[in-house]
Amino acid sequence: MELLENPIRTYAWGSRTVIADLLGEPVPSPHPQAELWLGAHPAAPSKVTAGRPLHALIAADPVAALGPGRERWSGRLPFLLKVLAAEEPLSLQAHPSLEQAREGWARENAAGIAVDAPNRNYRDANHKPELLCALTDFVALVGFREPARTVELLRALDVPELGSYTELLAGQPCSDGLRALFTTWITLPQSVLDGLVPALQEGAVRLLGARSPDSERYAGEARMLLDLSERYPDDAGVLAALLLNRITLRPGEALYLPAGNLHAYLSGAGIELMASSDNVLRGGLTPKHVDVPELLRVLDFAAPPPPVRTARPDPETDGWYRYDVDVQEFLLRRADTVGRDKLDVPGTGARILLCTEGSAAVEAHGEVLELPRGAAVYLAATDTGAVLTTGDDGATVFLAGDGL
Repeated sequence: MELLENPIRTYAWGSRTVIADLLGEPVPSPHPQAELWLGAHPAAPSKVTAGRPLHALIAADPVAALGPGRERWSGRLPFLLKVLAAEEPLSLQAHPSLEQAREGWARENAAGIAVDAPNRNYRDANHKPELLCALTDFVALVGFREPARTVELLRALDVPELGSYTELLAGQPCSDGLRALFTTWITLPQSVLDGLVPALQEGAVRLLGARSPDSERYAGEARMLLDLSERYPDDAGVLAALLLNRITLRPGEALYLPAGNLHAYLSGAGIELMASSDNVLRGGLTPKHVDVPELLRVLDFAAPPPPVRTARPDPETDGWYRYDVDVQEFLLRRADTVGRDKLDVPGTGARILLCTEGSAAVEAHGEVLELPRGAAVYLAATDTGAVLTTGDDGATVFLAGDGL
């Protein structure tokens, strides 16, 4: 059992308040703080006693760290836990399946593309499913909207320049029509984009001022369009965003993003848990590399309802709630107490506990580690029988582990 020292990633879209406040540091922070990483990712590992990287601790005795029967993880922690704080929109992106990642990794290696090259798509051979649990109201674009509703939105914008595109989807209101329209938009010549984006801005302004049922129904999408087009006036991702579900998670609600789901986080703070991978295929709203053919190969154009998850009571132990997903690399649990309480810590492999509200303490094998707000503890598989004690005012604690 080890207290963790966790690195902060200072991307431009990050918040100057959320992570600093969580860690009890001065607010606002000197630079945007986008993500707090908790895990053993080699790019930014957490550290334990005497500054030892967590991945080195695990590599020294993988069976003790990860537990027996986990050879599939190849001696590595299979998940990465993050606190994500988005003050500005992130890029449109999707992640490959495990089979696609393995094939893409081998293909780009054979082509001699350096792993750190800016045009590299596959930086490892793993998939990257993700779960995000909201700490605040959290706005995101996720998955393709049902085509008939997208046709309604495009018609409500009442932009003549959109007419042919709207009718393309209206005549083929299915995944094939979405693929055709998305492909058309993301490959538009810049000269066409330069005329279409300002026309869309004017349509959004008209819609917001109309005081009609359409204005009420699509006000969020219209404001999003104005915001994204102001930030990325030359980017086809502004058009692609119109095809996606815009949702707002309430605190405690979660979003599960399997392979092929096109998404973008727009604003808010949350706990993110994912398979440990760097494989990202971008679709716009970014100056970074966008590989359109590869993105189209990976994307899922089905339009099911947004994959919002709510926690359910954990059948393995009292006091914990879990967010079930269909992958084995990770499982997120949450405990909320309103006063002092003792909870057994579930799970049999390596785990990370993070306190986001209140205070707590963790006991294992007679050792006690304090867990104030913002602190995190690593538990190895050998740290059996661990007990979480929350403070007098209660606590909110997240527990990340694998799904085995």
